[in-house]
Amino acid sequence: MSENVARVMWERFEPVHQLVYFTPELREAADGLGLRGYWKGYFALRAAPLGPVPASVVTSSFYVFHPDRAASALPDAWAAASPQQVLETREQAMGAAMTSFFGPDVVASAELAEAADLAWEAARAADTAGRVLGAANQALPRPAQPHVRLWQAVTTLREHRGDGHVAVLVGRRLGPVEALVLKSATGETDAEFQQRIRQWNAERWRAAQVNLRERGWIDEEGRLTGAGATAHEQMEADTDAAALTPWQALGADATTRLARLLEPLARRVLDSGIIPTGNPVGLTEGTWKSTG
Repeated sequence: MSENVARVMWERFEPVHQLVYFTPELREAADGLGLRGYWKGYFALRAAPLGPVPASVVTSSFYVFHPDRAASALPDAWAAASPQQVLETREQAMGAAMTSFFGPDVVASAELAEAADLAWEAARAADTAGRVLGAANQALPRPAQPHVRLWQAVTTLREHRGDGHVAVLVGRRLGPVEALVLKSATGETDAEFQQRIRQWNAERWRAAQVNLRERGWIDEEGRLTGAGATAHEQMEADTDAAALTPWQALGADATTRLARLLEPLARRVLDSGIIPTGNPVGLTEGTWKSTG
């Protein structure tokens, strides 16, 4: 099975996962738990599968945030609501969000139920050694509702892939800020947006640029060099390779079927504009078209 399969599948499940960050139902649910402010909700909703861990553990797992960003949300969030309460609320809110976004006919369809079961099978097969966020999500119970089950399955798959990507970055001696600067240099995301939401100051950002220039990966204008493009492509290929095992376990025919079932859902999310331009993960029209 080609490693490109992992990239194709990511492009189709990541938009569905992203609804957790941008739908009003999740924001309202977090507020209802006392998790007021976007970042307190973000960190609690995403980190809840890990349990009531300190901010340092979450900073390590999420990799690209300044430690102060997580520390502003945790452990205060666990005083407002336990991780179990957050998980229960997350499941309920995602059910409401997906019903509202896709419509009741879609979430009740046989096609969505089939997608949920295939995605769940792939997620259960994901190898989680050294993948903390992937393992924590994989350990959660199977949701009864198919559309919620689909969301949890793709979330496990994206965190599994993200864990593998962090391992690749660490292996290449690419720190959190350097990784952000390099990704911005590729044009996949917006540098100012990344710097602001990850909470890195200008001094640290400039230092990362200097490091990448010394490695020959960006030029004086902050643009990607040939060597930088080669390094970036290799890291992406390594990430794809590390994310392949769920699809090998699912098999080519079932993976192809799942891709076709996910495609209209992903396309609807991307076409809606709910995911902002220059978004941190680099979801763009161009990346979708690159794989057909």
